[in-house]
Amino acid sequence: MVVKVLCEKLLKLNCEVIIGDSPGGPYTVSSLKGIYKSSGMKDVADELGITLNYDISDVKVENYDANALKYMDIITPITKVDHIINICKFKTHGMATFTGGVKNLYGCIAGLKKAEIHYRFPTEELFCEEVLLDICSYVNPTLTIMDGVVGMEGDGPSAGVPRHLGVMLASQSPYALDAVACKIINLNSDRVPTLRGSIKRGYIKEDFSDINILGEDIEKLIIKDFKIPSTSKDFRLLKSSLPKFLHEPITKLITPKPVVRHKDCIKCGKCIQACPAKVMSFNENKVTINLDNCIRCYCCHELCPKKAVDIKRNFIFKLIK
Repeated sequence: MVVKVLCEKLLKLNCEVIIGDSPGGPYTVSSLKGIYKSSGMKDVADELGITLNYDISDVKVENYDANALKYMDIITPITKVDHIINICKFKTHGMATFTGGVKNLYGCIAGLKKAEIHYRFPTEELFCEEVLLDICSYVNPTLTIMDGVVGMEGDGPSAGVPRHLGVMLASQSPYALDAVACKIINLNSDRVPTLRGSIKRGYIKEDFSDINILGEDIEKLIIKDFKIPSTSKDFRLLKSSLPKFLHEPITKLITPKPVVRHKDCIKCGKCIQACPAKVMSFNENKVTINLDNCIRCYCCHELCPKKAVDIKRNFIFKLIK
């Protein structure tokens, strides 16, 4: 509905509109056809006479202002349009805690090359605070819209729970948009790595005093019992009190791990194909994970079509507030 209404508005302004997407798995014409059909985009395009993107090529670009990702493979349509309107859902995410306007633009990276970037930048600090912001600043969307009429809480995105929020947010700044969204769910910006990165780079102020909110009084929208992912925990204070040589083993110990629930696994292999670290495989007709080399990106949890990958927490994790 959001995409349809937006497209209708743009067509009235005599804009040439192209709808595009880029899945977390293979970036093929057949995968795009499936996504457009299941998401309703094909119906919108057919009704309004809008073009769906089936160009699966990508372009290597140089991002001069990047902190981490100096070169990136961007899907070709991004480089050919005058304006980009970034439409995202209001939802939680295992690694990023919250995924909104900034993380949504990770879809501009071509297909399985997303997994390559995950592997090159495996930590939350590098991937969420640097890489995602590098991509967002390069793409620089004209407008970002977040659909929060029905959002998602809990262990999103694949195992999250729908929750009625009744909000629709829009901003020229994806950073400000995410900040306001997190305020609505009473989530401190320090718990969201993309917001931490946005503040460090000066895209938004730490107290959000540079954000002008129009419309409903935000104080009336705040939800105090919104459930964040079970993987979300800030270990920086703990690590700062330990010797550096203990950082890696302690992080491995307390960071939640993915576990396959075999009774619900359909052995489709999507998790194996998408795993950045290539630590998942079929063993005795079961999907297994080499946790010693797992980078805890939770792509398997995110992409499993049957929600058959759980996130298991160490008992120490539960003691850390």
